[in-house]
Amino acid sequence: MIILGIETSCDETSAAVLEQTKNGIQILSNIVASSAPLQAKYGGIIPEQAAREQIKAIIPVIQESLQVSGYSGQDLDAIAVTEGPGLIGSLLVGVETAKVLSLVWKKPLIPVNHLIGHFYANWIGENIPTFPCIGLLVSGGHTDLVIFRGRGKYEYLGGTRDDAAGECFDKCARLLGLPYPGGPEISKLAEKGQDVYKLPRPMIDSRDFDFSFSGLKTAAANLLKENSEMSKPNLAASIEKAIVDVLVAKTVTAAQKHNVNQIIVAGGVAANQKLVDRLQVAVDSLQLKTKLHIPPANLCTDNAAMIAAAAFFQKPIKNPLILQADPNLSLASLDYQASKL
Repeated sequence: MIILGIETSCDETSAAVLEQTKNGIQILSNIVASSAPLQAKYGGIIPEQAAREQIKAIIPVIQESLQVSGYSGQDLDAIAVTEGPGLIGSLLVGVETAKVLSLVWKKPLIPVNHLIGHFYANWIGENIPTFPCIGLLVSGGHTDLVIFRGRGKYEYLGGTRDDAAGECFDKCARLLGLPYPGGPEISKLAEKGQDVYKLPRPMIDSRDFDFSFSGLKTAAANLLKENSEMSKPNLAASIEKAIVDVLVAKTVTAAQKHNVNQIIVAGGVAANQKLVDRLQVAVDSLQLKTKLHIPPANLCTDNAAMIAAAAFFQKPIKNPLILQADPNLSLASLDYQASKL
């Protein structure tokens, strides 16, 4: 089975062709065009600019993905597209393009929740997770914990009450005068510093699986106000350590509470090497013989391969014309869980 995936939820324009065989899901092409350099000039994403760039890029990106894969539109078994969540203008570019291609090529159309797509990056290749498993989604806009009990059967455990982990990284980077996107820049600067500043670990001892990172950002801002000459590498290291501590503690606690020995991590912040290393040390220490699954860094950030991967396990909609972009989709929506998965 061969699926073309299309992803345009934020500032990336991506198309990928994936094939599922008895040996698993393999990537034949995964093309990503990003307007991040343009957005960096303004310190963040301007939605209208992102959508305009995607209008220019969407057809060339799809054409390149097909050319690299060696297949044509007529060779496809289905088309998958991100229906949400995301920026409405950006989502519309992908959704409307996918609808047209579905009708022209007479191929089934499969809508995919962007957040579920992130998790399914772990199902690409041969070393794939088994159920049940704990899923940690950690990105610029989302920090969520879920338990997958089977294919399409999951329970939402908790999520951020304010800033997501990636958002905290970006805002703290701005305080430090670092360019956008801030997460990788903080990690790079943190390599030159040490965790010497006392920063809060918000909700690390709470009895639920919710997160909160706005207080950490405020604490970092207050430290800078009190001492503008403080070591920025040390502060970056302290910020990174605080965020990672919370993510690791909540995830490991979830695995222990639910007696689950598989943990999957997804989202852009999953590319953070400190998080990867700390999670691996933590799961190695558990008595559950826990196995940790994290995609390669290029599959952690937004890409169409993850959307196509998720589509192999979902049903197409009956009429492509009824699909509407939904910027407000979430993992907590039981309606979505029941009707789409």
